[in-house]
Amino acid sequence: MGQDYILELKNVDKVYDNGVAANRGISVGFKEGEIHAIVGENGAGKSTLMKMIFGLEKPTGGAIYFKGKEMNFSSPLDSIAVGIGMVHQHFMLIPSFTVLQNIVLGDEPTKFNFIQAKESKKKAMALAKQYNFQLTMDEKIEKLSVGMKQKVEILKLLYKGAKILILDEPTAVLTPQETEQLFVELKKFKENGHTILFISHKLNEVKQISDRISVIRKGQLISTHNTEEVSLEKISELMIGRRVEYQYDDIKDEVKGRKTALNIEGLNLKQNNISILKDINLQAKTGEILGVVGVEGNGQAELVEVLFGYKKPQEGRITINTVPIEGLKIKEIRKNAKAAYIPEDRMRQGIASTGTIKENLISSFYDDKQFNHRFCMNQKAIDKVSSQLIQDFNVVCQSKETEIGSLSGGNIQKVVVAREYYADPDFLIAEQPTRGVDIGSARFIHEKLIKLRNDNKAILLISADLSEALAVSDKIIVMYSGEIVGFFEDVKNLTETELGFYMLGVKKQDKGDIRRLMYEEA
Repeated sequence: MGQDYILELKNVDKVYDNGVAANRGISVGFKEGEIHAIVGENGAGKSTLMKMIFGLEKPTGGAIYFKGKEMNFSSPLDSIAVGIGMVHQHFMLIPSFTVLQNIVLGDEPTKFNFIQAKESKKKAMALAKQYNFQLTMDEKIEKLSVGMKQKVEILKLLYKGAKILILDEPTAVLTPQETEQLFVELKKFKENGHTILFISHKLNEVKQISDRISVIRKGQLISTHNTEEVSLEKISELMIGRRVEYQYDDIKDEVKGRKTALNIEGLNLKQNNISILKDINLQAKTGEILGVVGVEGNGQAELVEVLFGYKKPQEGRITINTVPIEGLKIKEIRKNAKAAYIPEDRMRQGIASTGTIKENLISSFYDDKQFNHRFCMNQKAIDKVSSQLIQDFNVVCQSKETEIGSLSGGNIQKVVVAREYYADPDFLIAEQPTRGVDIGSARFIHEKLIKLRNDNKAILLISADLSEALAVSDKIIVMYSGEIVGFFEDVKNLTETELGFYMLGVKKQDKGDIRRLMYEEA
């Protein structure tokens, strides 16, 4: 190890009381003013390593040095005190508080025991201006977009004097435009001497933004590279021990007996007198994956909310597996239409975070006779099914009784996918199913979706990841400003660039042509 590291780990171990080793002998250094990417599969030990740096976990071996001095972080307060801050994948903001209140919380300037609100606002606004963060200090967090919430999280750390920023999957919830803006901001932080630890599964972004890359696999540091000297393919191989590509043509079967699973006619949705969905006409068939792409905020999320009964449209007719869903509750749509849903926000809609893995796996099936015998739960059946799903979906955990909120994001997502898959749906909505998931887990989830497709089920895939949409989908629609502006029957020769023109509203197909192409196939 050299003398130019602002933060250095030497032979760091983390072994839990039950004998599980999250990290073994990790030695790595981080330079002042660099963007250092940390990559690895879910369960590789990235999060645990970052938690030790941030004081959320204590190492069981080795040492952490800050500016050459050995540290003993017992809590995040210790890390923050020396200038280390962390933005978690799931934001730690109070929705009912204002931007300013969240930024200064716990660090309010005082005089004679009175909080100096003007001073704190002045300091926060100066920082926001310095980094071109377009934030309104008096606005409530609950009214902000995801991208703006992330800016608040970063500003919180800068306000507290952080010089090292740990960003956990920072682009997982951002639009392409927000991601580009974040990268501009990160480069500015770097120019001002900040060190960025960038945890991500998106290797193309890692390649774009980082100076160096460290690869962790099975709790150990495999290698560290100058970014410009290593290829994406090599990083992928180092991460998982084998090469993984998103190419699925060889496992897609030709499906016979296809029929209409989803039919939407003349769907219109308004909110606060603003048109959100405009004359949506859409058909999805069994035996295919229909991809839905678009810059986030163009109606994709609202379309899903209408399909699963969360929102009521003003006009339109929707049938799922010939069942009209108007007036049906979510539970009735699931049961009557044989539909399932993998939600975008797994923490808010997908799980009960304080429940066990087992409880979350069977949460949609409590009324099933298999699990419920005259108001008495059949624990033997529940244990058997949950154990089998954990095994089948490669959920990395200590046991089925583990609190699900303690798992990595990718393993939580596997639990959600396993539960919806177990429902044996004829129609599945998969909304951002691999967001924040490593490439190995993403491929696993993709293969499960394709297996459903091959079994003559219908999948509606909503994805902000164009490479995913192109690799997995049989057909693709593009949404812009609440409308379907493009429909592509053959995705083999379709490019991300071409899709981008439609996503930005530069190109638009004729509505009549879209409808004719979509409905002409029996």
